[in-house]
Amino acid sequence: MTAGTYDFTALLGDKLLSSTETVDTTTSLTGKTLMIYFSAHWCPPCRGFTPKLVDWYKTNATNLNCEIVFASSDKDEGQFKEYFSEMPWKALPFSERDLKAKLSKTYKVSGIPSLVVVSGVDGSLITADGRSGVAEDP
Repeated sequence: MTAGTYDFTALLGDKLLSSTETVDTTTSLTGKTLMIYFSAHWCPPCRGFTPKLVDWYKTNATNLNCEIVFASSDKDEGQFKEYFSEMPWKALPFSERDLKAKLSKTYKVSGIPSLVVVSGVDGSLITADGRSGVAEDP
């Protein structure tokens, strides 16, 4: 870990999922701004926002040095896998329900979809309303 980078493992655990494999949280997120996407397959507003977020991510993530991590509110792992297959970013493993609940409580997430933006320097909250930023200024 280099100076001035936050260790996200306390928030997200040691491992995240990518579309093809399990990846190391530290390696995936070191030095990046973290965006946590709280969403679910069964949620119509989520299904509407996710394609917009995918477009935003493909256009901006590299230039802004950020990474999104999906925190699922799906009812089962099958729904989670189907929905996550549409996303080009990382995900908290579905089995990590306690970590997901802790994230929701930490960032006071009361509804979905929700996009929380966290500093990669010190772990501080940048905004709990990243969704509006993406929707208003793609």
